[in-house]
Amino acid sequence: MRRYETFIIYDPDLSAEQRAPVLDRINEQMGQFNGFMVELDDWGSRKLAYLIKKKARGHYVRMDYCGPSDMVNEMERFFRIDDRIIKYMTVVVDKEPNLDAIKEEMAAAEQQKKEAAEAAAAAVAAAEAAIGLAILVVLFRSRSTINVADLDTLKG
Repeated sequence: MRRYETFIIYDPDLSAEQRAPVLDRINEQMGQFNGFMVELDDWGSRKLAYLIKKKARGHYVRMDYCGPSDMVNEMERFFRIDDRIIKYMTVVVDKEPNLDAIKEEMAAAEQQKKEAAEAAAAAVAAAEAAIGLAILVVLFRSRSTINVADLDTLKG
């Protein structure tokens, strides 16, 4: 089993719903050949260095995965046949990867993503509390008394 990196350039006119079946098919093939996806980066739409199939832009996706060479051959055969993909390139990253270390990296990356999401949620909650406090200060300065109804609208 080797570690590979594949770049795919989709037709830029495709929607996300039209691109999704390609990735589903790749994941299905990885399961059939006992491979696994390490990382999937969606780079979005970018300008191409030169026209490819009369297109000046393309939607880039980078895949980092482990699997046998038969799996890569089948994936590239699929890329050649499928009209949604205008260009692809596969590179061997590591001929003998340490699978345990890769899986640990994946788990650590997932943990970092989870912690970042929690931190973002905490920041949003703090910002909402600060906004509520600022509104309360404005109300307090504009009136000599604050109605209970005003406080209820702040909560909602």
